[in-house]
Amino acid sequence: MEFRDINDIETATTKSRKEMFRFGTALLFIIAIMLFSTQLQPDTADFSVELVIAAMIGGYMAMNIGANDVANNVGPAVGSKALTLTGAIILAAIFESSGAIIAGGEVISTIKKGIIDPALIDDSEVFMWLMMSALLAGALWLNLATALGAPVSTTHSIVGGVLGAGIAAAGWQVANWDQMGAIAASWVISPLIGGAIAAAFLFWIKRSITYQSDMIRAAKTMVPILIAIMAWAFSTYLILKGLKHIWKTDFLTALTIGFLIAFALYLLIRPRISRQAEQLDNDKSSINTLFTIPLIFAAALLSFAHGANDVANAVGPLAAINDAIQSHGVSTKATIPFWILLIGALGISIGLLLYGPKIIRTVGSEITELDQMRAFSIAMAAAITVIIASQLGLPVSSTHIAVGGIFGVGFLREYLKRNYAKTLQKIREHHKGSDSEEIEQFIQKFSQASLHQKKTMLSELKQNKAEIELSKKDRKSLNKVYQKELVKRSAFLKIVAAWIITVPASALLAALLYTLIHSFMMA
Repeated sequence: MEFRDINDIETATTKSRKEMFRFGTALLFIIAIMLFSTQLQPDTADFSVELVIAAMIGGYMAMNIGANDVANNVGPAVGSKALTLTGAIILAAIFESSGAIIAGGEVISTIKKGIIDPALIDDSEVFMWLMMSALLAGALWLNLATALGAPVSTTHSIVGGVLGAGIAAAGWQVANWDQMGAIAASWVISPLIGGAIAAAFLFWIKRSITYQSDMIRAAKTMVPILIAIMAWAFSTYLILKGLKHIWKTDFLTALTIGFLIAFALYLLIRPRISRQAEQLDNDKSSINTLFTIPLIFAAALLSFAHGANDVANAVGPLAAINDAIQSHGVSTKATIPFWILLIGALGISIGLLLYGPKIIRTVGSEITELDQMRAFSIAMAAAITVIIASQLGLPVSSTHIAVGGIFGVGFLREYLKRNYAKTLQKIREHHKGSDSEEIEQFIQKFSQASLHQKKTMLSELKQNKAEIELSKKDRKSLNKVYQKELVKRSAFLKIVAAWIITVPASALLAALLYTLIHSFMMA
């Protein structure tokens, strides 16, 4: 066998070796949880196999949250090259774990989002298997979504699991259909609000900075203001959501504290931004670099808040099962022991390290092309939308918000590009003479003009009705330019389809699991 053939075989087996390593590492984590939870129960008289199984499933769920959901926090920063993939994974792992352990909460609601009525489930054993089925179903659905490269809501996955297992255990009347209606509405509300806010911020940045002839001067004024607004939004977001389990405060207090932090930061960074801007070239790519450090902080803060909030999706059902085993009853609230929080924190980090890169790439680069300004707009949308939704009582999904923000900036870019291409076509049609060199000089001057100057130039053109004859071929070429799609429709359709079926799929899976478990236990 030739050396080249051996090299080809080596290359072909590299992928399978990596997959085996990831699978083996994940399996070792689950085995470690099994051994650890066994050691927690030294008294064989009270030993609970159910708790050991639940702990293993909780760890599996936590890994799937890390693999799928964390990408929403760091994906845009990676896609814009503000962070490398390795740097993003390390940063997210640290802050997700910190959020889960420091601010993950001591007490949690046992029935996620109040979607089923616990009064109709008075048997602790039924409740325990119900929650276990819900947890496993949510984890399996997340695993499948990650394998397909679709970022989905972990909250909706576990909501669907609890709903399906609850109906299988106690019938249709156990479900809170009003609450389920609100959750279904959030499938539409979350991405729309996130997309609108992200698009609005990007448009503001374009009009106030990149559409100006002197971008450096505009950046000196606007970038400190934008960063201060970001600090205000993220401080408020962190106080309301990330620290809510260790420091409860009202919205007005959080908003005031956030404003004071933002104002202090504005005074601190304004001269630094001015000095940094002086060293840059007067072009968009240079101005983009001013948003790099804010994006890194945004990724860290989003990860911390996500760890504090979404660790409950993994350990909440586990805490409920632990409480049911200890109290021999069904409670609406359950204490989360530190060892359960630790399983959630480690599971999220391990899942992110092993399987996170796939979804991070999807979010960061496979939907639309991102730069720092666009990623900044998405981060702003993520924080502001959660703040607005929490005050309106809307059950929104952080995944839907972030991905909706990406769609928002992508579709805005399509709209602006098409409008600009149509404008160039009108210039060619209305400009005097038929000299192509004269037309291209005018277009070059138009492209370099500020927004105000562009309006003046277009106004002058409209006053002159002389037309330039364009061939049919030229017109078709121009039409293709402004019909260019900057959001990948295949990615868009795949993600939307995954969002729509998340709750039904996890509900059906949970119902099947509970029915199988119940049949086995009764046999």
